[in-house]
Amino acid sequence: MTIELWAFDTPNGRKISIALEEMELPYTVKVVDIRAGEQHAPEFLRISPNNRIPAIVDPSGPNGQPISVFESGAILLYLAQKTGRFLPSDLRMQVPVLEWLMWQMGGFGPMPGQVHHFLSLSDQTDQRYGLARYSAETRRLYGVADRRLAEVEYFAGELSIADFAILGWAWRHERHKVDLADFPNVRRWYDAMMARPAIQRGFAVPLS
Repeated sequence: MTIELWAFDTPNGRKISIALEEMELPYTVKVVDIRAGEQHAPEFLRISPNNRIPAIVDPSGPNGQPISVFESGAILLYLAQKTGRFLPSDLRMQVPVLEWLMWQMGGFGPMPGQVHHFLSLSDQTDQRYGLARYSAETRRLYGVADRRLAEVEYFAGELSIADFAILGWAWRHERHKVDLADFPNVRRWYDAMMARPAIQRGFAVPLS
């Protein structure tokens, strides 16, 4: 049965559209226009009580019963476990997937997100402090990623949900004011990811 993806055209929304395409799961999109405040609608709050996109509704969840899932990291883990793909069953191999997924959730998302915020401010004084602080941390995180990818092809060794999560934000590198030429290993990984047909479909699906 078809999964409902409730999302908007943001890095967190794109994480899920590319994962669904890579996992070859049928889905439909319900656009939640966050610019119009639709994330506060009672219908959406029933499945995402933190009023943040994305969320999914799987009519064929555990034991064949419907289930809704909110928070992008939780959705990725749910989909990986549902399909048995992009998350190794071996615990030792699973650990790096979880590490890099949490790295994205805790850092490589919140920090670039702050860059997005401060770039949008018109007051140069307010903008200057925020950009100095969060741009430096964002570049540090790109450096962490670059060092990791000097050792492995994908963040957890093999392609995993961690890559989908990180790609959602690396997709906005230009908006972060980051030139991937400064991080050649990230560039190699990014180009390889963006060349995948399923990922191209995931980015092409209308979310706004």
